[in-house]
Amino acid sequence: MWKTVLRRILIMIPQLIILSLLVFFLAKMMPGDPFSGHINPNTDPKQLAALKQAAGLNDPFYIQYFRWIGNIFHGDFGTSYIQHVPVISLIADRAVNTFWLSLLTTILTYAIAIPLGIAAGRYQDQWQDQAVQIFTYFTLAVPGFVFYILGLWLFGFVLGWFPISGSVSANAAGVWGVIGSRFYHMILPAILYSLITTTSIVQYLRTGIVDNKVEDYVRTARSKGVPEDVVFHKHILRNSLLPIAASLGTTITRLLSGSMIIESVFSYPGMGKLFLDSISQRDYTTLTALILIFGILTLLGNLLSDIIMSIIDPRIRIK
Repeated sequence: MWKTVLRRILIMIPQLIILSLLVFFLAKMMPGDPFSGHINPNTDPKQLAALKQAAGLNDPFYIQYFRWIGNIFHGDFGTSYIQHVPVISLIADRAVNTFWLSLLTTILTYAIAIPLGIAAGRYQDQWQDQAVQIFTYFTLAVPGFVFYILGLWLFGFVLGWFPISGSVSANAAGVWGVIGSRFYHMILPAILYSLITTTSIVQYLRTGIVDNKVEDYVRTARSKGVPEDVVFHKHILRNSLLPIAASLGTTITRLLSGSMIIESVFSYPGMGKLFLDSISQRDYTTLTALILIFGILTLLGNLLSDIIMSIIDPRIRIK
């Protein structure tokens, strides 16, 4: 197990190098620069040139790249051109919000998806299955941003049950007050986000259950007189959950990366919203750091999925 993990980590090293090169040079190819937003009729061109020179933007690309990588190894992602604070502290503040939102969303996603997938697969073509299929078709048909806006309008503006922006109320006092306020701000976007993300898990689980029902080992168990509940839970369901377990790592990392749409709709100060703000403001230092972090999270998510698969099914060996 540990040899396999070490081998996978070593394989990730060239992947990270290629990722860093792509991130850096693609960011540099974006139109404009971080100081473009400061241009107005009264702007002194010499002052802008001096700012670019001080920031090292006039250096050759390879020098800028190696300087950027060297600073990252020292824990320095640079300083935000827009907010004028260290990028690492800016991301850390947003990562906390995204982490708690992702954790709640992950819990709700699997709490909703697994029962629905079991009901649809076990009662194939019955009313339970048809009801679940209607739900999945609806979540697939409605664009995510439309679903989020409708939820915000109904439960935030019309009914006023939940806040419509932010992560913590300004008047929250004490540890429990802050925790309660944070949960209160997260619950609506987490529910809406989880309803969208459950669709693929429900479909995977239902398909797995339907396919495993007709396998030879299931017929053998039934022919031996094994009770149907035991056949379902011990054989059919257990094997059908393997693809769900395999997707756990990538699901977690995808949620940790933040949802740009849900965070933008709810003005939730997470990593997804910070990413969009960095693009619109041409904040290259923050943008490159975020893309690199998202890429690392994706690689770690794939590694986590492989480890989970090897643990729950000894027959599977990671190559």
